[in-house]
This record gives sequence, C-alpha cells and structure tokens, in this order.
Amino acid sequence: MSERNHATAICPGSYDPVTLGHLDIIRRAARVFERVVVAVVRQPVRKQKTVFSAEERVDFIRSEVADLGNVEVESFDTLLVDFARKHGATAIVKGLRAISDFEYEFEMNQLNRKMAPEIESVYLMAAPQYSFLSSSGVKELAMFGGELSGLVPERVARRLEEELRR
Repeated sequence: MSERNHATAICPGSYDPVTLGHLDIIRRAARVFERVVVAVVRQPVRKQKTVFSAEERVDFIRSEVADLGNVEVESFDTLLVDFARKHGATAIVKGLRAISDFEYEFEMNQLNRKMAPEIESVYLMAAPQYSFLSSSGVKELAMFGGELSGLVPERVARRLEEELRR
C-alpha cells in the first residue's frame, strides 16, 4: 500500500462489546490514516445501559491495538464533531455491514456535515466474515451461553460470560 494519508481520523462507537469486526475497521483505518483516534461513547444515546463501563471498553480496545503505534483510544461524552475538532481530525471513519447501517449512517452524516462541513465521513465495508456481526447479537449469544470465539477477543468473551450469565 502507498503512503498513509497525513490526516487524523476518528473511529467512533459504543464498542459494547468491541467485536473482531470493529477491530478490523480500526486496523484498516490505521493503514490509511496517519493517526486514528478510537472514540468510545461514554453513554450511547440509542442504547440502554452498557454492559461494560467506558473505562473497561477503552481498556479492551487499547489491549487489542497495542501493536498499532498510530492508534489512540479514549472515551467521550460530547458531540462527535466537537471531539473530532478537538483532535484535529479531518475524517470520521465508520464500518458498514448492511443497508440498515447505511440508512442510519446517512442520517448521521447529514447532521455531522451540517455542523462540521470540514470533516468528511469515510465508510469502510465490513469484511465478509464480519458482515453479520453486531455487539447486540454478541450480547444475546452470551446471555444464552452461545459460542463467542471468532466474534470478540478472548478476554472480552470471558468478561461477557461473567456479566451476562448472572
């Protein structure tokens, strides 16, 4: 691959829990952008209470991307475009799995563009092996004792089993 784009990108999400699909998007973004900031939403608006605290979600991701020198991870509780501006980002990178993702992301893109036209939204298509993978699906599997290997990092799978089998 050619040289990285000399820009900062934000990869936002609730990451509750982080999946191998999320990590794939983060790693791919890190190959394209000089700096990637993974932005973990403290308390997502669209979802009820998270299974893991923001600190634990940040820690899970940090341990999985420790080998990537150009990736940082932190939590936030502001408008995404304000977080992006604070970090000097010129792009917001999101993964798309299906048409339903597109519809939601299209709406968010329009809102973000209105507030921050200088920040581009960039979409990476999910790798085929992760196109079905969602945090909510993983949580449901964990609640009923389903197999989580190949869906989330091992440490995340263990913690999900502890939290959701209660």
